[in-house]
Amino acid sequence: MLERLERELTLIARHQVMARRDQVGGRLEKSAYLLLNRIDSGGAMSIGQLAEAFGLDTSTVNRQTAALLRSGLAERVADPDGGMARKLRITGAGKDRLAADRAFYLNGLSRVLAEWTPQEIQQFEDILTRFNRSIEALEGREWPRPESGGAASA
Repeated sequence: MLERLERELTLIARHQVMARRDQVGGRLEKSAYLLLNRIDSGGAMSIGQLAEAFGLDTSTVNRQTAALLRSGLAERVADPDGGMARKLRITGAGKDRLAADRAFYLNGLSRVLAEWTPQEIQQFEDILTRFNRSIEALEGREWPRPESGGAASA
């Protein structure tokens, strides 16, 4: 049973029908999309906080965030809580790019699920949310989620 599940999870990563770069140019790199999503959902974060959130080396996150800073998608700001470390905050341009990419991915997802009923989509979302929360619990790193009022909301 777990072998089939592992194979299907591998195929999800392989298909990427929602993220095909050959369909429309100018998409964010995967790491940029993930970092901007995290900063957008959790507010300004330091390199150390981002490294902890993703379970990565600070040097890796530093390289990834440097690209965001160079492209004007994020900016360094003083810690609003008065801490010493400067934090990264998403810029207006970053919010615009994130929104455009999110719309692109949602369009692809809509195409994939076009034949599904609303109930099937809700069930799939609930199962994926439970799956991700189980991973987060094992890693000790919860991902912030917007309040949606649904069964799967935080």
